[in-house]
Amino acid sequence: MKEKRFVKTYSQGSMEGVQIIVDTHTGVNYLFRFSGYAGGLSPLLDENGAPVVTPREETELTETE
Repeated sequence: MKEKRFVKTYSQGSMEGVQIIVDTHTGVNYLFRFSGYAGGLSPLLDENGAPVVTPREETELTETE
């Protein structure tokens, strides 16, 4: 089976909400905000303005469907 490049690790809402998506190659977390047919994607940043990075081992354990 081919490895997934992006995994969804958090989801809130159905027609309107947010998701956190992790790039399994780099570990960078992205925040996806959606409302109906509109949405936007941005890197998730920590309190210092640096991208939030999840270790590869953790992305394999935290994927949500």
